Amino acid sequence: MLLDILHSKILRAEVTDAQLHYEGSLGIDSEIMEMVGLLPNEKILVGDISNGNRFETYAIPAPAGSRQFCLNGAVAHLGKVGDLIVIMSFARMTPEEAKTWKPRVVVFGDSNSRIVKLTSDVADPAVVAKFRR
Repeated sequence: MLLDILHSKILRAEVTDAQLHYEGSLGIDSEIMEMVGLLPNEKILVGDISNGNRFETYAIPAPAGSRQFCLNGAVAHLGKVGDLIVIMSFARMTPEEAKTWKPRVVVFGDSNSRIVKLTSDVADPAVVAKFRR
């Protein structure tokens, strides 16, 4: 048996842009994706904290250091610039693997400019330092 377990989470990210006439997806600063081990085109579940909408899409890298979170395509109808969102990815694991797994989590504050909490073994310390100034 395999279980779907939280792999990574980006919490309280602020939407910076919404592009309705785009093919779809959520653009995420590539440095932030790397921080939590999120891969390009990986399926994600997104919850809009500001309005309660939830949707599935896939992650695409936005320019490194941009701190961008852009709703693209149809999901641009489900949120707006300034909304706070939570982005989650999941991995399939055996119960044995799941018992020791630690999700990779980053919590943002101050319009994506400050890391409030980071639980990740893949985060580059130099990148993290940019958010702790």
